[in-house]
Amino acid sequence: MKVLIVLTSHDRLGNTGRKTGFWLEELAAPYYVFKEAGYEITLASPKGGMPPLDPKSSEPDFQTDATRRFQADAEANKALANTVKLADVSADAFDTVFYPGGHGPLWDLAESKDSSDLIERFVAARKPVALVCHAPGVLRHVKTPDGRPLVEGKKVTGFTNTEEAAVGLTEVVPFLVEDELKAKGGFYSSGPDWGSYVVQDGLLITGQNPASSTAAARRLIEALNG
Repeated sequence: MKVLIVLTSHDRLGNTGRKTGFWLEELAAPYYVFKEAGYEITLASPKGGMPPLDPKSSEPDFQTDATRRFQADAEANKALANTVKLADVSADAFDTVFYPGGHGPLWDLAESKDSSDLIERFVAARKPVALVCHAPGVLRHVKTPDGRPLVEGKKVTGFTNTEEAAVGLTEVVPFLVEDELKAKGGFYSSGPDWGSYVVQDGLLITGQNPASSTAAARRLIEALNG
């Protein structure tokens, strides 16, 4: 099996002067779930090359066994430093796609036609798609073949409004993931803040927050094996 992991290239947290990017756990945990399943992993980002890491995600409080393993893994770090350009990626070359979050995707991937087109091609080919934490916000412009929002009428989850408020970024982000999924007609639900919570509706798998990354990756494997 071949899995594509799509990361953000956006590194500025609005007008705060602070850095953002992808959230380390949301890459590292799924990376090893896929690796241990024997999958071939390709990393991509809008600009290619080294995607920006949200510096907060590598602070001691947010470290996990998976993040420590990833940071010490020369092969993983080489792949991260050399992500392929999203525009050069074909859905035909992969069995599935996984989107880690972090705040970065709300600025670039959510507005990327390359990303929207890619997800639409995966779904059209009956290939499962998984997105975690802020990454479900990337679905905001993704359409069905008849032009309706992909999430319309589908069960979905993503970073909650209360989780965003807890990190103090409600007024900084370009949109709130929970509100956007609801506005596009998604049947949004969530579990307790910061706990693992994953929702699947057909080919679409969404996870609420960083703690949901492992479960979302495992659910994606189950969908592929099903």
